[in-house]
Amino acid sequence: MPCVPAADDRPLSALPSPLARGLAFVSILVAGVAGGVIGWALVDVQCSGDCSTGSAIGLVIGAIGAAAGTTVVAVLVLRAMGEWHEINDRDRRSSNRPDTGE
Repeated sequence: MPCVPAADDRPLSALPSPLARGLAFVSILVAGVAGGVIGWALVDVQCSGDCSTGSAIGLVIGAIGAAAGTTVVAVLVLRAMGEWHEINDRDRRSSNRPDTGE
């Protein structure tokens, strides 16, 4: 049976949990879809006649813009979570040290 290290013995990693990465990925996809719909609707409302090219351009620009903005926010949130966990781990390790009486 393989030996599984205790939670305190595991190496520190700045990599966010799989759940956090998955949620960030889903939020980027949702923002891209929402941005695409908004971009398409803005062009569709302002145009009369055949606007398929303009609507497609609005869709692509809206989707890319919204996904890029959400990506920036997601990366910053994941980094902040990593730093927070690092600080918590450091505090937990220092509080578990035996008092040497110095």
